[in-house]
Amino acid sequence: MKNIRLATLAKIIIPLFLVCAAVVLISFVFYQSAISQENDFLNTTIESFGVVLSPHITSRLDAVQSRSAMLYTVLTCVIGVFVVIALLALFLITYKLAPIQNVVTVATKLAHENMDDSDLGIPDDELGDLTRELAYLIKVNHDNMSVLEDALEKANAASKAKGDFLSNMSHEIRTPINAIIGMTNIAKTAQSVERKDYALEKIGDASNHLLGIINDILDMSKIEADKLELYLEAFVFEEALKKAVNIINFRAVEKKQKLSVYIDDMIPRRIISDDQRLAQIITNLLSNAVKFTAEHGTIDVYTKLLNETDGFCEIQFDVVDNGVGISEEQQIRLFHPFEQAESSTTRKYGGTGLGLTIAKRIIELMGGDISVKSQLGEGSTFTFTIKAEKPSDDNKAAFQPKDNLEIENIRILIVDDDVDVLEYFVDIATRFNIACDVVGSGQEAIERLESGNKYDMCFVDWKMPSMDGIELSRYIKEIDSDRSVLIMISSVEWEELAEEANEAGIDKFLPKPIFPSTFIECVNHYLGIDLLREEESEKAEMVDSFKGYRVLLAEDVEINREIVMALLEPTQLEIDCAENGAEAVRMFSEAPDRYNIVFMDLQMPEMDGLDATRAIRALGYEHAKTIPIIAMTANVFKEDVDNCIAAGMDDHIGKPVDFEVVMSILRQYLYRQQPTMHQF
Repeated sequence: MKNIRLATLAKIIIPLFLVCAAVVLISFVFYQSAISQENDFLNTTIESFGVVLSPHITSRLDAVQSRSAMLYTVLTCVIGVFVVIALLALFLITYKLAPIQNVVTVATKLAHENMDDSDLGIPDDELGDLTRELAYLIKVNHDNMSVLEDALEKANAASKAKGDFLSNMSHEIRTPINAIIGMTNIAKTAQSVERKDYALEKIGDASNHLLGIINDILDMSKIEADKLELYLEAFVFEEALKKAVNIINFRAVEKKQKLSVYIDDMIPRRIISDDQRLAQIITNLLSNAVKFTAEHGTIDVYTKLLNETDGFCEIQFDVVDNGVGISEEQQIRLFHPFEQAESSTTRKYGGTGLGLTIAKRIIELMGGDISVKSQLGEGSTFTFTIKAEKPSDDNKAAFQPKDNLEIENIRILIVDDDVDVLEYFVDIATRFNIACDVVGSGQEAIERLESGNKYDMCFVDWKMPSMDGIELSRYIKEIDSDRSVLIMISSVEWEELAEEANEAGIDKFLPKPIFPSTFIECVNHYLGIDLLREEESEKAEMVDSFKGYRVLLAEDVEINREIVMALLEPTQLEIDCAENGAEAVRMFSEAPDRYNIVFMDLQMPEMDGLDATRAIRALGYEHAKTIPIIAMTANVFKEDVDNCIAAGMDDHIGKPVDFEVVMSILRQYLYRQQPTMHQF
């Protein structure tokens, strides 16, 4: 009863009381009629018979008249009460409840229909103010409820997506682990070296795949914690592209896909950005393109300088494929974490569903944006931009032919049945002002040569119709064995055709796609000075032999010690091992001049790597203050690197250990000092 509104109660009371009054009135009429009839009967009887009224009849007549008068009085009071109550209810509805109800109605319209108060005739009085305030409260409540409902819906969707993601991760992680375990067993039982090598190669592929999954998960955790950061340094733009292409190219070769890269000549040779993260973005987009493009499909990477202002340049990348394409509905979810275009995508193609989310965040940190254009069955185009600073010492001359080359006298022949490749070669050669002829088949090349054309260098594709590159190379060597340098170009691995190519007189093999620097390196090497870029010349002068140098390796896991020792064995570097931080400090303190460098794990028993580093630096020996101490650890977050530097370490190597990174560190820190003076 307490939930019944007063207005509703009043509306019920009025008709109820009116009905009751009518019933009472009708009852009175009938009762009064009966009394009148009885009274008339008595009077008629007296008049007709002239009977002298007895006391009994007289009292009965008086009683009838008395009841009639009393009933009339009661009825008048009852009807009066009913009428008064009905009038009070009517008054309540008309003058008290109606305005309040009107306030609620008008406020609701004002809140939900976004109407102007002037359209609703809201009075400019206290009730009008109440109406507006109530409308505001209703609107705020409605908006809050909408926000809460949207938040709840998103939370439920995110929870479901993460649940699906964890389910997918179980499959994604178990798949390479199963391959590693299976191929390890195959390698153990294999009788032939070739079979063992095959198994080891597959183990390597599965291990790298597993590492990629772990890296994606770690990057996603950084993004959610807002701790993903860039490491800015100057690097060669083309090298970042090469790094990404080299990682993906073998997959494209397996699917017989054509992968091409086009670099805008206006892009600075060197830029300041995070080359590892840039390569990660391109690798992810190329990996998706290869994955979702059928065999014999095409994948193109285009780069373009959009603008250059105040030492900063904006570069656009387009990754284009003719694969399965993406529907508009799927594109909406494409950059959401823990999701792929379809839930079935993981089952069919694999992957974590994090790659594009991570790429988008990295691109945003680089000051750019990413978008996609695609239609089902017609392929996709992913476009992203980055902003990078141009180093003040950028020098494109490092990619130019050397001064001793007479450019105007050099002639190059390109033989390939792919028109796009021929056009790209012409573009590259034009950049360097080198004369370049192109033909689309081996027979056309022979016709050029037989007509008297002489070429200093011939770039020959391996697979061509009618006459392949091997057969054409044999012919060129027969008619011009002394003049032309033969370069075989192909997307397949060199090992597949090395023996046959060497017999045909091929001088060098270049993998597709061809980069401008690769082209000019060949020209410089075979037609000019055997010197390329400054960075390459420095590396060429270095001999990776560290005989006489000694490293102290602090690592508590035996297999990790074995891996480092096996990797460094060809360098003739002498290695002493400590199984924990305390032992490393003891070994160094007993013979501080024995070591040239220290590789230090972080998480070790008794004393961790950070405390061990502090202890070594505090020993008081001069060499203890200056010896390079390098973290070699699986702790790879930025805060981990910062903690290492703060503890007194000089550099950081992440696990799993990359041999090239270790060699780079050794070159950097050992070539600046003499081998160990004291041998023990």
